[in-house]
Amino acid sequence: MNNVGGFDRILRVVLGVLLILATALGFIGAWGWVGVVPLVTGLLRSCPLYKLFGFNTCPVKKVD
Repeated sequence: MNNVGGFDRILRVVLGVLLILATALGFIGAWGWVGVVPLVTGLLRSCPLYKLFGFNTCPVKKVD
């Protein structure tokens, strides 16, 4: 079930890529590999913590 959408998704992917890149290039320590988490959750559009706490940033679909 998708629960990550819009700006939230873009922010996660960008932040994840930046953290991974900064780590790979040696600008920050190994902790930067944590960027894999926002990258994957952004790409999959699903966040386990959002599900646990009942959050959803996907747009609401209209039902006719």
